[in-house]
Amino acid sequence: MTKILSAISFTALVLITFVASGQDDLTSFDGWHQVGNANWRIELDEFVSDEGNGHLVTDRSYQDFRITAEFFIDAPTANSGIYFRITDESTIRDTTAYEANINDERPDMEKSTGGLVNHAPPSEYIKTAGQWNTYDVSVQGDHIVIVLNGITTVDTRDTTHQNSGPISLQHLAGEVRFRNVVIEAL
Repeated sequence: MTKILSAISFTALVLITFVASGQDDLTSFDGWHQVGNANWRIELDEFVSDEGNGHLVTDRSYQDFRITAEFFIDAPTANSGIYFRITDESTIRDTTAYEANINDERPDMEKSTGGLVNHAPPSEYIKTAGQWNTYDVSVQGDHIVIVLNGITTVDTRDTTHQNSGPISLQHLAGEVRFRNVVIEAL
């Protein structure tokens, strides 16, 4: 009985964390801050940027987590991504964090949308421009799984970034929109 109550308490704590960190209705930047000069704003309950180079970064750090988000890019050349386990907010790059990339027309397609930049190419090349898409990224220890539009594009193990760190939404080129962003600590 004690084990069952402990499991129920743990599950309730995880669900509270899930709801508290979720951003289903994006009406403010509560829990997020900006790094760089991207022009992040909120339109129609969406995080939107179409100029500059920068990140919308969580105030909280995560080590093991699941993030789900819908994203929209206006053109195949748009460049964005979801960065996680960031080690240094002043230099957020694919060498100081993991990046689930969003860029349909990279010259090196192994780093295109659905890939884990510098660590695992996507198993399929899925074009995402001009439509809403879903990302589901799970990280537990060294196990990283990226699901794009219901297709597992990355399922790998990597120990490069084992730290706890914030998560960011990137804008580099084109118009980028994110909505229904939910982060669950695991």
